[in-house]
Amino acid sequence: MRDLVVEALDDVKGQEIIALDVQSQTDITDYMVIASGATRRQVKALVDRVLEKTKAAKVSAIGVEGLDSLDWVLLDFADVVVHVMLPDVREFYELERLWTVNPVPLEEKNVAD
Repeated sequence: MRDLVVEALDDVKGQEIIALDVQSQTDITDYMVIASGATRRQVKALVDRVLEKTKAAKVSAIGVEGLDSLDWVLLDFADVVVHVMLPDVREFYELERLWTVNPVPLEEKNVAD
């Protein structure tokens, strides 16, 4: 499914397509696929292509958000969540950084008696 989505985004010249394996970080999904479209028209074309290819593979999105503004569209396929964003929106939210941060446990402070 991840590869199908990436291929669909590439078909319509999606920019900076990345697929993040987030299985160890969340139970919500296995992969986050993030891509940029240069304009709202391209964001719409990218989303339409993903929906077209997944429908042909007999997979339906369980959720679609953001079609009204086309700044950031989220497609939820359960195991794969797709984010298609305008470049400035993507830069502002930095989802790649959010999902690739490796948290370091805080050390307990020693309190002097």
